[in-house]
Amino acid sequence: MSRPTYTSKVELDSVTRGAAAAFDYGSGSQGTHVQFNGTRTFIGWEKPVLPDNFSIGLIVGPSGSGKTLLLHQFGKEETPQWKTNKAVASEDHFIDTEDAIQRLSAVGLNSVPSWCSPYRVLSNGEKFRADCARKLKNGAVIDEFSSVVDRTVAKSISVAIRRYADNGGVKNLVLASCHYDILEWLIPDWYFDTTTGILSDGRLLRRPNILIRVYPCKRSLWRLFASHHYYSQEIGTASRTFVATVKLDGSEELAGFVASLPMPSGTLINAWRASRTVVLPDFQGMGIGPRISDMVAELHKSEGKRYYSKTTSDRLGGWRNAEHTCDKCGHQHYFWVGTSKSGVKGGKRIYVRPDTKAAINGYGGKRRDGYYSHEFIGCN
Repeated sequence: MSRPTYTSKVELDSVTRGAAAAFDYGSGSQGTHVQFNGTRTFIGWEKPVLPDNFSIGLIVGPSGSGKTLLLHQFGKEETPQWKTNKAVASEDHFIDTEDAIQRLSAVGLNSVPSWCSPYRVLSNGEKFRADCARKLKNGAVIDEFSSVVDRTVAKSISVAIRRYADNGGVKNLVLASCHYDILEWLIPDWYFDTTTGILSDGRLLRRPNILIRVYPCKRSLWRLFASHHYYSQEIGTASRTFVATVKLDGSEELAGFVASLPMPSGTLINAWRASRTVVLPDFQGMGIGPRISDMVAELHKSEGKRYYSKTTSDRLGGWRNAEHTCDKCGHQHYFWVGTSKSGVKGGKRIYVRPDTKAAINGYGGKRRDGYYSHEFIGCN
């Protein structure tokens, strides 16, 4: 592979000359001690031969190895501008409501309070996600991917973007990062290592397992999660409460919270309903929320209780409308079944199961209004 040469030149002054001379830095070969003349030459990397269409590509390598110069051959990175007096999800920042929800969810920024806040008050991790959401489009390039966030956020946003790409949300997205630890979480279609100059097939990578545990807890722990929930920050005194921990590569960390309440009814016996499901921002985008909801639902079912849940979340509602591989039997089946009120508002049905005749005719597969309503059935 032929490698392009890049040259930069600076205007010399006394400080620059002195700094270069202090370390014998010059334009001559090693040991010649030639005085620095203001010119620096760098050998970069030629753009690798790639398929015309892919989902995600990654340029990875240490600082100074030519990642950014190579990334420039794929396009110019956009710099989002944020209105200081507008919310993150404002029409000044996204095309419309659906566009805002899709792209913010695509980067794992699933906190509605954060959507409704100005950009300036977000945490560094949330700002990084919001910037990525604005940049996401076909053919986009993003430099320094995950460089300004901790490694948990880096892995969670990698999982979220990969899922978005798998669902057809973006094509020919190229990222550049100095962190190799995101490779198995992002699973790019290809990755180019600027240390070795080797192009590899990222589809051969396998994502590490995420170990999730759920524990009963005191209601007082809700205070750690309340500000991240879009609904009331109060929970009922009759609530059963649970915390979820996640272990990625190292220690077990607090990640989520679930609460349930008794469901008084003249027709249902021993019924409970989900009250709160919250995942801390650093762990959003990994699919933890639906799974801890399932785990608490399974606990209630094992105790002989019926368990119901309503949500306005397309992510959570979509999970419950789909089949998944069961850890118990190894087969794919539905864990939840929609109730008669799922997707119904004012007596009008606005959501139908994807396997129904209405869905086949083009009226299903997407919640247009109202809420999702399900009963947990688990593995039968």
